[in-house]
Amino acid sequence: MQPVRKPGMPALAASVLRRLRQPLPGAQPRLRFEMPPELATGPEHGAEGEDTTRFGAPGPRMSAQHPLYVGFMGTVGVGVALLVYWIGSNTTQLLLWIVAALFIALGLDPVVRWLEGRKLPRPIGILVAVSVLVSAVAGFFATLIPTIVEQVTEIVVQAPVWVRDFIDSEFFRTMDAQFGVRDRITQELDKFVKNPDAMGGIFGGVLGFGSTVANGLFGTLIVLVLSLYFLAALPAMKKWGYRLAPRSRRARVEALSEEITGSVGNYVIGQACVALLNATFAFIVMSILGIPFAVLLAFVVALLAFIPLVGGMIAGVVVILVSLTTGWQTAVVYAVCYFAYLQFEAYFISPRIMQKAVAVPGAVAVISVIAGGSLLGVLGALIAIPTAAAVMLLVKEIFIVRQDKH
Repeated sequence: MQPVRKPGMPALAASVLRRLRQPLPGAQPRLRFEMPPELATGPEHGAEGEDTTRFGAPGPRMSAQHPLYVGFMGTVGVGVALLVYWIGSNTTQLLLWIVAALFIALGLDPVVRWLEGRKLPRPIGILVAVSVLVSAVAGFFATLIPTIVEQVTEIVVQAPVWVRDFIDSEFFRTMDAQFGVRDRITQELDKFVKNPDAMGGIFGGVLGFGSTVANGLFGTLIVLVLSLYFLAALPAMKKWGYRLAPRSRRARVEALSEEITGSVGNYVIGQACVALLNATFAFIVMSILGIPFAVLLAFVVALLAFIPLVGGMIAGVVVILVSLTTGWQTAVVYAVCYFAYLQFEAYFISPRIMQKAVAVPGAVAVISVIAGGSLLGVLGALIAIPTAAAVMLLVKEIFIVRQDKH
């Protein structure tokens, strides 16, 4: 390229400029860095298996089968699993309260929706349903606590009389003459009183019982408050949960979820009605036969009747053992009446009350109740059948339908 001579530029200056622009002998042209065309408009991926970097140097992408990648992701997965386990193990009580509150909210939701169908606003319906629940719980404790105090006071008052009668009995005198029972009992009592560990154990047991009662009352309050919040936010929670599903499957997920939650709610309401009828019948029979602690035992029967299948049997055995204190004839009569009622309940009452609730085969129900009770205690036994019904519904509507298409 020849330099352009400007007007007025001397010929000598133009010649010198032309010589300076000529390359030196043996010199190589300098490499210039330029942005690749594919990166000029933004980062793009190159061919398959390559990754174009910001500096225009394509390189191989790390395979998902690479040992370093597999080891790193495996370590991250184990760390996340351990973190979840640690959180769950340290918040077990809170998780149980949440499950109980959600179970109660699903049980009260049919009542609230029924009140909504009667042109009652949902907040008013929630207030009515929760007020009835709180009144029932308050009535339970208001009746149970005075009864327990009365019965314990009676036992404390009668205990010296029972001990005196036993000591004055011919059987105790004979045993004392042969083995020296009176002296042995006196020695053991002296050791027990003078032992600070034993007395501290009694004091610690009293404190532990008080702490258990306080924790139970606090847990009941937490469950009631959470139930109120869950019941108020249940429609919004459902809508939010449905949006987590793909839009193409959202209608199917919503239909299955509504069926499951409706079945759980109907089950809770139905089981409450069955338990109430069971406790009422047991209280009437106990009052007629003169079985002691009838009110307290009626509450025990109501609580145990919430546990499906085995709860009624356990309640019957408990009342029969108490009725033996009044005579074996009373125990036999109560056993005949109560177990006859259980048969009537199983074949006539429960099918009519539970016709809109879940339907679970007997073997599955028994296994579910045992497994739920082993894992979560009474709460696990209560929610075992609804959980089993939900799993069976999902298997029927998803897995079996998918299998039938192949």
